[in-house]
Amino acid sequence: MAKKRTLYIIGGVVIAGGLVAYGALRSQAPHYQTISVKRGSITETVSVTGNTTPETSLDLGFQSAGTIAEVDHAVGDRVSAGELIARLDTSDLQAQLAQAQANVDAQQAQLANLQAGAQQADIQASQATLNGGEQTLANLYGNASNVLSAAYASSNDAVRTQLQGFFANAEMSNPQLVFSVTNSATFNAVNAARLAASTELNAWQKELQGLSSASPSSTIDAAFVNASGHLATIKNLLGLVSNALTQQVNLSTSTIASYNTLLTAATTEVNTANTNVTAAAQNIASQKITVRQLQAQLDLKLAGATPQQIAAQQAQVEQAQANAKSVQVKIAQGSLVSPINGVITVQNAKVGQVVTPGTSLVSVISDGNLEVDAEVPETDIGKIAVGNPVTMTFDAFQGETFNGKVFFIDPAQTVNSGVVDYKVKVSFDKADPRLKSGLTADLTIDTKTDNDVLILPQYAILQNDQGNFVETLSNGKTTQVPVTLGVSDSQGNIEVTSGVTEGEQVVNVGLKQ
Repeated sequence: MAKKRTLYIIGGVVIAGGLVAYGALRSQAPHYQTISVKRGSITETVSVTGNTTPETSLDLGFQSAGTIAEVDHAVGDRVSAGELIARLDTSDLQAQLAQAQANVDAQQAQLANLQAGAQQADIQASQATLNGGEQTLANLYGNASNVLSAAYASSNDAVRTQLQGFFANAEMSNPQLVFSVTNSATFNAVNAARLAASTELNAWQKELQGLSSASPSSTIDAAFVNASGHLATIKNLLGLVSNALTQQVNLSTSTIASYNTLLTAATTEVNTANTNVTAAAQNIASQKITVRQLQAQLDLKLAGATPQQIAAQQAQVEQAQANAKSVQVKIAQGSLVSPINGVITVQNAKVGQVVTPGTSLVSVISDGNLEVDAEVPETDIGKIAVGNPVTMTFDAFQGETFNGKVFFIDPAQTVNSGVVDYKVKVSFDKADPRLKSGLTADLTIDTKTDNDVLILPQYAILQNDQGNFVETLSNGKTTQVPVTLGVSDSQGNIEVTSGVTEGEQVVNVGLKQ
């Protein structure tokens, strides 16, 4: 009986102990996971997508009107800065420049003579040089009739001999091309040009009948001017005949070949005549300038110079130099050059094409110098500044990272489907020859870095209508502590500028392990 009582007592104690333990477990505070406040650096970023574009893209055109005489590069060609792409025919300007430069030399020589004063020996030498120059000019004029007669003979042969078989009624008032062409306008133009050529040749022949080596220089000068007009009319005929041959109908191959041979011979004759006439006229004009220069030099030596004359001559030198510079500028405008090292992407310039100033003919993009253009939403543009470092990845180069910097932020907005964006341009820290225009890039822009600051994971922050808080533990109870936040990064961390201390434990309200 005593033994049973003992067992009951022991059982009661065990049950009582279990109840006490159960009560203690039930009253124990809940378990919280905490996170330590750390000190370190945090970088705020903005992520956008962009595309590689050439650093420079230029549309080029001639600055003056003219006819394209030379095209040196095609689409896809690489060009260097200053390299010629195309050139206008500047032969007339070159002749003007030669004359302008000769005038500069003459004016400078006159100025030098004025400043130096004259000696008798100098005067005699100048007189002898002038006599020689005048004799050279007289010889050129004396040979002018021969040059002009030869040019007429060649032109007459070209039209009335070489092209004889091209026309019926050639010397009548209604010359007719002997073969058909596809374009009636061409047919009519050729016939009219053949009639005009006969008129020009007849007039030219009449002019030459009264011309000789003894003719006045003014008459010979006028004959050269007239000859250029006659030759232009005949060259026009040859050009139209050439067009007609390209539009011929039903001519045999052998006939076309024969016609082309005759046309080539006629063209050669006329071109040679034109060259000879132009050269003779230019030689006379140049020698006239030389004679005037020599005469002026002699006159100055004979008369002596006053300070006023020297000043006036200095002004003449400057004016002559300005004229020569003006012609040089016009010649330079006849050359289309690349201002950058790059690749030609558009080439519309053709030899023989007549161009007007300002018309874009060629496009060049910079070679090897690429940038990345991206659109940044208005919500993020305020964070970005020129100089921000950028990390870039490309689908074309998996696993590789490229570095760069923001170098331009467009002050004007771009609106796409009602969304306001701003264009940002990023340069590469290091050029890579594998990069090409148009590649898609994913950009991470580091907008702000704060060092030596307190950092917590964002999931440790409570946010409600009253503000931002963290929870701290004290005697098993949690307390909400207000905090002030700074920048956040792409890894889910956030800067805490006030409300916590380094090493402090806060509750993991996000229950992140």
